[in-house]
Amino acid sequence: MIRVILSNPKTGESQKGGSELIAVWEKSELDLIWVDIEGEKHDDEKAVLNQFGIHPLAIQDALRPRHPPKVERFKDFLFILLRGLDANTTGINFGVIQLSLFVGNRFLLTRHAKASVSANWLFEKLLRDPSKMNEGPGSIAVQLSNRLARRYVEILLELEPRLDEIEEQMFREPDDALLAELTGYKSQLRKLTRIANYHEQIAARLRDTKDDLIGDGLSHEIVDLYEQIERTQSLANLHYQISTDLTDGYLGMSAHQLNRVMQILTIITVIFVPLTFLAGIYGMNFENMPELSTRSGYFFVIGIMAVIAVIQLIYFRRKRWV
Repeated sequence: MIRVILSNPKTGESQKGGSELIAVWEKSELDLIWVDIEGEKHDDEKAVLNQFGIHPLAIQDALRPRHPPKVERFKDFLFILLRGLDANTTGINFGVIQLSLFVGNRFLLTRHAKASVSANWLFEKLLRDPSKMNEGPGSIAVQLSNRLARRYVEILLELEPRLDEIEEQMFREPDDALLAELTGYKSQLRKLTRIANYHEQIAARLRDTKDDLIGDGLSHEIVDLYEQIERTQSLANLHYQISTDLTDGYLGMSAHQLNRVMQILTIITVIFVPLTFLAGIYGMNFENMPELSTRSGYFFVIGIMAVIAVIQLIYFRRKRWV
């Protein structure tokens, strides 16, 4: 799918359509255009990107299934490669898509293999208020990047109440399912932190490097973008630490419970060792055992066994082992 918004800054008029509007833009010297490419064949994508004079190396990076986020300045455009959340993401178990942005003097090209919630959001926003296109391709690109960054913050904020629930549930009803859930969260949070680190470098460069394709008037928006990414980093690290602490707490509780079980089993074993010793002695088949001829010998030995067991229980009780 290729969708296009074409805007004339002088008249304020805008058009929505497909790739046919690219020819209209090429004939004009004032019109601004946003071309959003989603899920097209690589040959078709290359053809569109070549129309705008995109460098072959930038095209190669944009079409790769996986590539670290980056920002690179070419002669006639600025190439920004971001990693956004896919359209199916509703929580911390997220999927990602590559989102490529090519910012030119009069054009913005975006490319993604799957649907982008952020691109859809911005496209609908521009259709409701076409005057926003006249702010320029750089402004549109920063708005899109900002929306992409905010989605990461949203899923992290949604995770916080669940971690609180797990902490309470862990002390009431510890379960291996909770440990598996926490392990999954830690894995996703590590990925999210890595993505945020890449994005932080991009936002820092946009903030610290003046570029005429972005414009000085967007300094506040870029600072806001940097702050959103920085917040993503801090929340991801915080939630990772909480998940780690909860995991360690669960393992500590499990180890404590196991120690209690082993302690009880050890006490039982210790109690029965002397009893087994007495039973072993008087269970031997010798004829010359004086105690065998004693009328009350059986009850005497049983009494001794009971006394030994009681004494040991009293001792363990005083030691607070039982």
